[in-house]
Amino acid sequence: MYLSWKEKDITDFSDENINSLYGAGYVFTRVKKGLLNQTRSIRIDLEKFELSSENRRILRKTEKISLRTANIPYSEYDWTIGKIAKDFYSTKFGEGTFTANKIKELLTDETKSNFNKLFLYSLADKIIGYCIVKTTDQITHYSYPFYDLKESAGDTGLGMMIRAIVWAKENGKKYIYLGSFQRPTDTYKLQFSGLEWFDGEKWSNDLEKLKTIFK
Repeated sequence: MYLSWKEKDITDFSDENINSLYGAGYVFTRVKKGLLNQTRSIRIDLEKFELSSENRRILRKTEKISLRTANIPYSEYDWTIGKIAKDFYSTKFGEGTFTANKIKELLTDETKSNFNKLFLYSLADKIIGYCIVKTTDQITHYSYPFYDLKESAGDTGLGMMIRAIVWAKENGKKYIYLGSFQRPTDTYKLQFSGLEWFDGEKWSNDLEKLKTIFK
């Protein structure tokens, strides 16, 4: 179950309103257009972000992966994208976690999707990974990443995320949101400089306190 303290259902999709809601710990969901959950959100203050030696190591290890972006609705959608997503989420989180039909809906139907950008990751001119993203003038929400597990080497997921962080910084965003911190496997999100987390009332940079949640 997704960690959610509160919900909001909005009709005002202005950047100003969305920036404010994300600043209060809310993030868009895939459930329906306009629905946000308040959660233990993780974000990076990009003014404080610098690549660490470990980040650079991952980038070197995945150096052949390139990132480009496209708008949602995505006109080049085909069934193979939904299959990659379904296989990825079924393998990582269990059957039924994410359906191919829901991926298609998020990428092609703007009346049902809260997201407006697709990150595409290529290896030797073949697209191996994607991330469904929300962007405004100030934020990027790196929301639903997935990649071809058969075509990808180790650290592909982390390499994708680091490239997204760099993209957000280079494109003048103030924050990049990396989803929620709700399970022990989410600790990989804590390696980045400038990291903050929402504790239900305010943003904190006390990562040691955050690490104790699952102890």
